[in-house]
Amino acid sequence: MEGSDRLARLVLRGPGFLRKAAASQASDPVERWMLRQPRRVRDSYVREVIDRGGDERLAEIWMLRQPNAVRDSYVKEVLEPKLPALRNQGRAKKRL
Repeated sequence: MEGSDRLARLVLRGPGFLRKAAASQASDPVERWMLRQPRRVRDSYVREVIDRGGDERLAEIWMLRQPNAVRDSYVKEVLEPKLPALRNQGRAKKRL
């Protein structure tokens, strides 16, 4: 396990104060989102993605297997904010 994987593992499984501090400093929306997830979600990510090498495909498989609430929060907190033009277009269409 690489040093960065080891650090990610420790932070994701660490106490609340550590995760909150890390989330407040994270510039990546995905990292902030993950650090705010419940322990069971973070633990499953560590077990199914980080401990198995951290490949992006493993992360995608992991996400697709999550409950609707987890996937919905990812869409709302990570993906939708990156699409302001599309979100505004959708609102304009609804008004028409």
